[in-house]
Amino acid sequence: MWDMDGTLLDSEPLWDVAMADLALRHGIAMSPALRESTLGNALPDALSKVYAAARVAPEDQDRAGDERWLLDHVAEMFVGGLPWRPGAAAALDLVRSTGVPMVLVTNTVRELTDVALETLGATRFVATVCGDEVAVGKPHPDPYLRAAQLVGLHPGQCLAVEDSPAGTAAATAAGCPTLVVPSAAPVPHGSLRSFRQSLVGLTIDDVVDAWTGQHPGHLRAGRDMQG
Repeated sequence: MWDMDGTLLDSEPLWDVAMADLALRHGIAMSPALRESTLGNALPDALSKVYAAARVAPEDQDRAGDERWLLDHVAEMFVGGLPWRPGAAAALDLVRSTGVPMVLVTNTVRELTDVALETLGATRFVATVCGDEVAVGKPHPDPYLRAAQLVGLHPGQCLAVEDSPAGTAAATAAGCPTLVVPSAAPVPHGSLRSFRQSLVGLTIDDVVDAWTGQHPGHLRAGRDMQG
């Protein structure tokens, strides 16, 4: 189960621009702390944090208008091209070559994810779960619970690959062993989490070890992930 922004695609810098422009739209500068707090968030949660920082009263919040403005702003940048994170394309092809089914699990809404899939290659994934297709997005477990359901597996049988604190919290709350490859923000250590600096040079043994390391006594099952 692959996260998208910051894990597979180096799209967080584009979101940095969009979120900074959203903050300016509400009369404040996007501080590093505020931006870090929104990384990996579902859009409603990110908006709430900007509103709180800008002290926008509930009755003055135009969530539908701000969401539409932000999505259109990001879509313009997505169409201009999305760079890969180092090693991500090779890592996808490696896992796919084993026959292990892969699911894209992102807080990004469907309309933007479909644009990004033109870069990622939709055929690499058996399913995709987007932030607007679950009741609540990351850091809640709903996206990963939905992804496991779509492939007919218990979350503990899956491996998530994440880069952000919110995404990692979502995956581990769902019960997924998680390989963390931090990008824009540090991710704290915790249960079900293993860490890697980059996807560059990822091997199948690394994938298996990330899963079996969280499942003592299940080495055989982990090796079976290789197909």
